[in-house]
Amino acid sequence: MHLPQKHLCMIAMSVALISSAHATPLVEPTLHIKPAASGTGRVALTLDACGGKTDTRILSALVDNKIPATIFVTGIWLKRNAEAVAIMRAHPDLFELENHGGRHIPAVDTPQKIYGIRSAGSPEAVLAEVESGAAALATTGEPAPKWFRGATAEYSPSAIAMIRKLGFKIAGFSINGDGGSLLGAKETARRIAAAKDGDVIISHINQPTHAAGEGVVQGLLALKDKGMTFVRLDDADGTGNHGTTD
Repeated sequence: MHLPQKHLCMIAMSVALISSAHATPLVEPTLHIKPAASGTGRVALTLDACGGKTDTRILSALVDNKIPATIFVTGIWLKRNAEAVAIMRAHPDLFELENHGGRHIPAVDTPQKIYGIRSAGSPEAVLAEVESGAAALATTGEPAPKWFRGATAEYSPSAIAMIRKLGFKIAGFSINGDGGSLLGAKETARRIAAAKDGDVIISHINQPTHAAGEGVVQGLLALKDKGMTFVRLDDADGTGNHGTTD
């Protein structure tokens, strides 16, 4: 039986509406590190390198002020930023490079959009995103990554389980420093400077033209002036919810 085209269109629209209504609930995991045993506290700075270029304001400030950071890199960013990668590799005491996926695709195994970015859409595509990111890092000579952070930092619970079975811990955060690099310098600096003992900060190092980068530097220097210690995720006991680290 052949249905008229308009009926087929109506059926497709109905299926789309039902799928949207039953979209998999997503989670945005948090992550904290073990508080300092003494002193003014410690925080973990994590910076996403999604694509595009490198914000040298941030990179230079980290090197000049000896501030350790965990950098989540995509395969896309690695291909375009050899000079920045070389600087990071020249300072292994400061930089830990971890897996942000091969193509910056959200680790969600059902078809949907998150912040306008199309999800992986299937279990196979989630695995491909994670494994291609790890493979891209392997070409740099860096140690095998232990942490993964997906694009948008939102996940379907089933994707979290798959990623954990691959052996990766999933990096949430407790402070969104730069709002996806879309905040102004003042608000970004305020958020980062407000970090407390045990916090994990997320910001971005791939948007050199955004005002947020200036705020990242200001906020980090404010924390340093307070005597806060910075640690990489690999050097701290991180505890996340939703089964992301246990």
